[in-house]
Amino acid sequence: MFKKTSITFGIVLLASVTVAHAAGFKLSSPTIKPNSKLTSKQVFNGFGCSGENLSPALAWSGAPKGTKSFAVTVYDPDAPTGSGWWHWVVYNIPASVTSLPEAAGDAAGSKLPEGAVQGRTDYGAPGFGGACPPKGDKPHRYIFTVYALKVDKLELPKEASPAMIGFMLKSNQLGSASFTAKYGR
Repeated sequence: MFKKTSITFGIVLLASVTVAHAAGFKLSSPTIKPNSKLTSKQVFNGFGCSGENLSPALAWSGAPKGTKSFAVTVYDPDAPTGSGWWHWVVYNIPASVTSLPEAAGDAAGSKLPEGAVQGRTDYGAPGFGGACPPKGDKPHRYIFTVYALKVDKLELPKEASPAMIGFMLKSNQLGSASFTAKYGR
């Protein structure tokens, strides 16, 4: 009994330290407020949707001590796929960078900081892919997340899946900060 209680206490204590370590880490956007509706700027242009397909401007602060790089993801857990939908995955953002401008997720990554890499999304290509839930479906949630990582660079194959990149993010994170927005049509 003592052994099980000690292990449980240790796990709870470790989880508490991890959460406290990243408690001041925050993600925001000048164009998207938490729990707001995405605008046509962040809607995909294709698959029956006609938006501008622009990634929003993002800014973060309060990264945990020891952060060596960042990654940003946009994920829709409500997509009717059985595994959600990855709309944007960008990693190897230098630790000196604390924001991304609007449209940083263009296919060429021309507004990304030097060294940053855009992974393949569930649209099948790198770059930001905006919201495009099925017509008539309930509004979907779009979770914008920044990860503070304990490594300078994630070594991943060019064609790595979003799931593989997500595994590497979770394995190397010091903390994360998120906000959610919604969109339906």
